Amino acid sequence: MKITGIETLVCHARMRNWVFVKVLTDQPGLFGWGEATLEWHTRSIVGAVEDLAELVVGEDPTRVEHLWQMMWRQHFWHGNGVVRSTAIAGIDLALWDIVGKLHGVPCHRLWGGPVRDSIRLYCHLGGGNLESFYETPVDNARQFAELASEAVSDGFSAFKSMAVPPTMPVEGLKPVKAAEACVAAMREAVGDDIDIMVDCHARPSPAMGMRFAKAVDPYGLYFFEEPCWPENLEGLAAINAAVTTPIATGERLTHLAAFRDLFAARGCEICQLDLTHCGGFTEARRIAALCDAHRIALAPHNPQGPVSTAASLEFGFSQPSYIICESVHNDVPWRQDVVDEGFTVDPATRTVTPSDRPGIGISINEDEVRKHPFQQEVPQRVFYRDGAAGDW
Repeated sequence: MKITGIETLVCHARMRNWVFVKVLTDQPGLFGWGEATLEWHTRSIVGAVEDLAELVVGEDPTRVEHLWQMMWRQHFWHGNGVVRSTAIAGIDLALWDIVGKLHGVPCHRLWGGPVRDSIRLYCHLGGGNLESFYETPVDNARQFAELASEAVSDGFSAFKSMAVPPTMPVEGLKPVKAAEACVAAMREAVGDDIDIMVDCHARPSPAMGMRFAKAVDPYGLYFFEEPCWPENLEGLAAINAAVTTPIATGERLTHLAAFRDLFAARGCEICQLDLTHCGGFTEARRIAALCDAHRIALAPHNPQGPVSTAASLEFGFSQPSYIICESVHNDVPWRQDVVDEGFTVDPATRTVTPSDRPGIGISINEDEVRKHPFQQEVPQRVFYRDGAAGDW
């Protein structure tokens, strides 16, 4: 069996262009789906997939580890840059999809079978709607509370918010009090039985991240995400040690060694590796083993397209440390038109039971994808009050 070609299908979904990767084989009807979505880098990703195709076309698609090593190590530059690691991930996911289809089993059964019966989903406030999640101002605590109540009404027992505003390296109490008011309002609205997460988007400096973390610590958050830049391992470790709220990070890390350093510093309690950025299933399984060794939980980053979601769930059914899956359902109204999913979601509890379809368990409607051709993503620019560039 040989790989005969690799195709990319780009689907514009407002804030992101989903990049679906299709690996073709010389066996009639046998192909695999992956995803290599990287917002604002779509053209780079498509080119990187084409570059990597030169290494693997003509090879045996079932030699997944061997092909991963080729894609990572050859062409001189290692695959730890986010564009190349994302392109590798898209191909790697598709290769595992092929292997599962070849053996007639879901991917999680290739890795030892399911370790749980169901996986809990969490949503973004607004279900992933751009304006609701990213543009609700933090001085509007009431709107945060209303969106939180809507999430619970939709069946979710956990949701994530962006209740921390962009801040300069050092600021006074105003942004900290605003963030605390939003968290307090959400907690009052949904009670103690619902899990609330706050995503800082790595906006704060370590000093401001510490202030935000301490301010919201009394509200029992499920986790506090990216309180400072992921490069600031000492800052992450200091914040993690200073509060009872579990710190989550890892979505911007792209290779095993980066997670090794993060875990050695005890910079987090929850690892948010992204299967579409960290090299796919092959590298993610190594990272998960490191998580187990450090007793760090897994809650993968997954705000992308439907192949990413299916892959995150397959991964979750095979990993003991996996606790919850990020989900998006309201980013575009036609999301379900482009995919047929094998897993089942209980709308009353927003829990997922495993797929019994082979591979990743999804099929993509290519005609529907072509109805949404590439467009430049909606820009997200942040400037501080003095005009300096900030972090989105």
